[in-house]
Amino acid sequence: MPPSPGPEALRAALPTLDGRLSLPGLAAPVTVMRDRWGIPHIRAAGDMRDGFRAQGFVHAQDRLFQMELNRRRALGRAAEWLGAAAAEGDILARRLGVEAASRRDFAALGPQARMMLDAYAAGVNAFLDSGAPLAVEYTLLAAEPEPWEGWHCIAVMRRLGLLMGSVWFKLWRAAALPLVGAAVVGKLRYDDGGQDLLLVPPGAEAKRLAADLEALRPAILALPGTEEVDATGGGSNNWAVAPAQSATGRPVVAGDPHRVFEIPNMYAQGHLACADFDVVGLTVPGVPGFPHFAHNGRVAYCVTHAFVDIHDLYVERFDATAENTQGPDGWRPVTRRQDSIAIRGAAPRGFEVVETIHGPIIAGDPASGTALALRSVQFAETDLSFDCLPRMLVAPDVEALFEATRGWGLIDHNLVAGDTAGHIGHQIRAMVPRRPRSNGWLPVPGWTGAHDWQGWIGHEEMPRVMDPVGGLIVTANNRVTADDGPDYLCTDCHPPYRAQRVLARLRGAAEARGVEGAASIHADTLSLNALLFRDRLAALPAPADPAAEALRQRLLDWDARMEAGASAPGAYVAFRRALTAILVERSGLGALAGTPLLAVPPGVPPANQLWWTLPTLLRDDDTCLLAGATWAEAMTEALLRAAPEAASLRPWGELHRPKLSHPLSALFPDWAGLLDPVALPIGGDMDTVLATGFMAATPNAASYGALARYAFDVGDWENSRWSVFHGTSGHPGSPHYADQHPVWAGTAMVPMLYGWEGISAGACWVQELAPA
Repeated sequence: MPPSPGPEALRAALPTLDGRLSLPGLAAPVTVMRDRWGIPHIRAAGDMRDGFRAQGFVHAQDRLFQMELNRRRALGRAAEWLGAAAAEGDILARRLGVEAASRRDFAALGPQARMMLDAYAAGVNAFLDSGAPLAVEYTLLAAEPEPWEGWHCIAVMRRLGLLMGSVWFKLWRAAALPLVGAAVVGKLRYDDGGQDLLLVPPGAEAKRLAADLEALRPAILALPGTEEVDATGGGSNNWAVAPAQSATGRPVVAGDPHRVFEIPNMYAQGHLACADFDVVGLTVPGVPGFPHFAHNGRVAYCVTHAFVDIHDLYVERFDATAENTQGPDGWRPVTRRQDSIAIRGAAPRGFEVVETIHGPIIAGDPASGTALALRSVQFAETDLSFDCLPRMLVAPDVEALFEATRGWGLIDHNLVAGDTAGHIGHQIRAMVPRRPRSNGWLPVPGWTGAHDWQGWIGHEEMPRVMDPVGGLIVTANNRVTADDGPDYLCTDCHPPYRAQRVLARLRGAAEARGVEGAASIHADTLSLNALLFRDRLAALPAPADPAAEALRQRLLDWDARMEAGASAPGAYVAFRRALTAILVERSGLGALAGTPLLAVPPGVPPANQLWWTLPTLLRDDDTCLLAGATWAEAMTEALLRAAPEAASLRPWGELHRPKLSHPLSALFPDWAGLLDPVALPIGGDMDTVLATGFMAATPNAASYGALARYAFDVGDWENSRWSVFHGTSGHPGSPHYADQHPVWAGTAMVPMLYGWEGISAGACWVQELAPA
């Protein structure tokens, strides 16, 4: 039985953060100083081996339960702790072969990266052997932590970017094709804002490439149940400002990563110095180094998801025995194995893993004759991303940083950077296979060979910008470059609204181009999409129903800002949700919910997909999914449906307040009040720079947003700022579990300390790690 819930149990699980400890394997002493926010500043007297060992120890001090849970999620073992709710995710992880791929990659790494991973794992294990109390989660689960190995870090990193990007839209379109037909299926994608804002060249615009029906014909005919179809017929922000444009006379690099709110946070603030480097930034518990956001005193860097297409789906034809798939030169044997997962509170669950030459089957039954295989850069071939991490830490400038990332492939990124010499740059950090553009729309036939990968796009061929003429670089998951280049990069990307708004703010006022200006941009709530809906409502004849007309007038009088204290944003969301529901109903696509193609964990709800597609259809007055209705009729009906809800709405911030849930709250409800941080009201939505999104089919509470915010004043490092959405500690009993949440909710930031003299003078906790 778990202990009775109470703050005493939480405090008893906290590690000691001051005094002197022995850390076996160190060559020289390490000092860990924590500032008032609990952020650890690790200073190793020795080389990077000692630094990474200490980083592993400190990560385990603060985030051991999170690290192990993410390792279990990666390896298909989370259900052993979390029960049946985690079973489907575990099965997918086993089918994808995360463990085998991570072990393979570890074996192929160079000596420096292997040293880094082994030292980090040794530091984690040293914490396990230190006699520190176990995190309270282990007591609740009656579990013991398991030792760490170097390759586990690769598995954790792989899980955090698992299948981000194109695969979900390809599954969505494949499921929708029999209902909407070939001429319409290409419209089921993210909104384009009317004209895509490009990353390369900065500030340029271009129309999206439409689906080529003839090129898609083989894929359309390959999908099960679509033989008779007439084939003719989804973030983050970052930016860089050059010295000539910035408010400081130095480069400014800023932004915020958007992900689902997981407790604890995917990121932890940290600072690691040794004889080889001195780096501060956001770390990933379970992973050494600083993969995404940091500076080393000479160059600052940050990333957003680039939405480059690194996942392909193949329709495989099986023979009558389901032991072979058809290929261009005959039948090819598949690999089959039986596996099982353990589930807390339930019997083990067995399943079969089937792999073809393209990859594992993730949807469909081979015994039926066809099924879908996934070939992803994240698993298909040896990845050397971790060779990049130690190189990045010592890069002296932007050019060297970009070269250091050669070979990164775990997830695709817009890498934006600035250095103390005054340079700014943007590089696509990704491994992208060469294959036809038609691979980007739907699952493609696996038996012809025409859609197979043909080598890789070279690092030097990836889109890149150095010191652009306008002095501004902005990325917000919008399109990387126009579709007229020699290589296929992308089909689905986020709408351009956030990037357009950031660019407009940077161009509009000099004060926006500094550190304080970055905070004001982070907080921007103007919805360019809401302006589109408002314009269409202005052209709509007044509804006869008084409540519907009152809602229309309320939205016409609104300034399209998703402010926390206003009630009109909630009325807008109610109207847009009602209009999306009408689109779901009239298109018939709601019937696809839960079908096999859309059930691949975590699932693809039709309402979510159509929420993103709706604005383009409305802007183009495209009624192809309205079953004969006009948009005027659909909007009038949406006003009628939304009016009762909109009439009694509270302020948007209250409706939109996140629910921050610890992964064990559902299992131990008596503890939920202690495990779940209390969230404050916030503004924004999916289309604003203050990106705080929710699922279209669920209530208004924000389920994702900025996990952190940051602004680097490149060269005047003490003027840099940052914040995270709850705190630096993963221990619910720690004073730093949620102490940054009020700062974050107010879209403010705290100092990012870098100079050791100031850190030492202001340290609230100091711990000496001594060689054993």
